[in-house]
Amino acid sequence: MKIIIAGAGEVGFHLAKLLSYESQEITLIDTKKESLAYAGEHLDIKTIKGDATSIAILKEARVELASLFIAVTSSETTNITGSVLAKQLGAQRTIARISNTEFIDHKEMVDFSKFGIDELISPESLAAAEIELLLNQYGFNDTYEFEEGALTMLSLRLSRTAAFVGKTVREAGEFYSDLHFIPIAIQRYGTQYTIIPRGDTQFKEGDNVVFMTSKGGDDELFQLSGKVKVGIKNVMILGGSKIGFKTAKDLCASKFNVKLVESRKSIAEDLADRLPNALVICGDGRNVEILDEENISDMDAFISVTGNSETNIMSCLLAKSKGVRKTIALVENMDYYQLSQSIGIDTLINKKLLAANNIFRFIRKGEVVAMTKLNNMNAELLEFVVKPNSKITNHYIRDLNFPKSAIFGGVIRNGEGLIPLGSFKVEAGDRVVVCCLPRSISEVETFFS
Repeated sequence: MKIIIAGAGEVGFHLAKLLSYESQEITLIDTKKESLAYAGEHLDIKTIKGDATSIAILKEARVELASLFIAVTSSETTNITGSVLAKQLGAQRTIARISNTEFIDHKEMVDFSKFGIDELISPESLAAAEIELLLNQYGFNDTYEFEEGALTMLSLRLSRTAAFVGKTVREAGEFYSDLHFIPIAIQRYGTQYTIIPRGDTQFKEGDNVVFMTSKGGDDELFQLSGKVKVGIKNVMILGGSKIGFKTAKDLCASKFNVKLVESRKSIAEDLADRLPNALVICGDGRNVEILDEENISDMDAFISVTGNSETNIMSCLLAKSKGVRKTIALVENMDYYQLSQSIGIDTLINKKLLAANNIFRFIRKGEVVAMTKLNNMNAELLEFVVKPNSKITNHYIRDLNFPKSAIFGGVIRNGEGLIPLGSFKVEAGDRVVVCCLPRSISEVETFFS
């Protein structure tokens, strides 16, 4: 598959890196020589210096042969224009990154495919949706839904009081036989290594464990983890960025009590007009006195989405010290993304990584329909649709020579989420969720292609 990516920033580079594992023919276009040089040195791809809205540059990239054109520059105008031109010049499919969330909210009213854009991706909308999902699953550090919640991926750190600490996966499964969850990845406390659990893998105190759950599994996990489930109602948001506005708007619609703190007076006044159901405060959220005046200790969650990663991290640590139970920080630096648990913040989110992973599902082979990277872990979650002629069809899981570095996380059949064990028989039409290490992705795909 020939893929052209316009934009060698973090989204474009991360996409190109993921695709380089697939031996795809990738061409990366950018106006910045330094960004292209870095990508060219680290990845086996072709680079072209130039503007993605230039017809000459698109022809040089052989856009007429492209199966996919992805525009993810920092300029919304460039992305839209480049995608329209690419489609007219022969690209089969186009994806444009946008920053105006109105385009996403009203895409049923405006058919962008008529202009030549097959898919719109808004990192801001994706980040806001991720934040709301995390708040609705309080107590878990990372969460991802498949098929509107038929299956849900959740992660938590095991405390000393967790019922299955000290037990192996097999022992826990025998002891709690009628449960609606399964562990799919483990990161040992204080390490960066990701373990795909087998039957003899032991749960240990401090482990960050990712589970796949069907309906009711989240409540069972809470009971067995020794935690008490407390709903989140009062939320403070720091930063009136596009993500801050979108998050506040969505949370107000979901009946959360929202306070939004913004230091710039003109923006705070504008947000107050646009968010009638939120309390907008003009002030510096880094100031402890202001946060105390606004009763930060009474907040159930604190979300920091300013344009500065360090501000977001430090303000979340401050909120944590004031007793706020759930903290979420937006980070731009990908290096920070691996640090959330070790520095004491519940969840770090990176809008560029969310966008890249969302785009990635259009590219995967083997009928992959969804994909996400596990937070803080070197593992991927892939959702496949089983075809009638797939190698896996009509076989029991125990009889498959599935790679050791991959595990069946769940199956959706006729809209119902199921937790599959070795005796489960896979059928055509099933939607199968697999967790695997990056090195196993290609091998896993062969079972579904």
